Amino acid sequence: QVLLAESGGGLMQAGGSLRLSCAGPGRTFHAQAMAWFRQAPGQEREFVAAITWDGRDTYYADAVKGRCTISRDYANNAAYLQMNTLKPEDTANYYCAVRMLGSNDPFSDRSTYEYWGQGTQVTVSS
Repeated sequence: QVLLAESGGGLMQAGGSLRLSCAGPGRTFHAQAMAWFRQAPGQEREFVAAITWDGRDTYYADAVKGRCTISRDYANNAAYLQMNTLKPEDTANYYCAVRMLGSNDPFSDRSTYEYWGQGTQVTVSS
């Protein structure tokens, strides 16, 4: 297991923007896919966004589509989640995940991701 490290979370007002960052060993950024998930207290960890190994394809949950952009920086072994027009419903711990093994399951299936970070808290006030 190789741990990832997220950063960039914080307290924001509704309508604001922020960018979450994910860092890890280079090998974890040459995987099938990378993704961001989020989890609020007492709720299941839910899918937010994913990007394929070559960065050509991206996928977004309906709740964030049009407001979030996932990207990768291969030179710096980093991944990002740009979040705009934040809503109180976006409040959660955000986790970076890496799918190392091949899978035909949807990119939104969290059970297919092998590596995870410890999370970064995003809190959006009304």
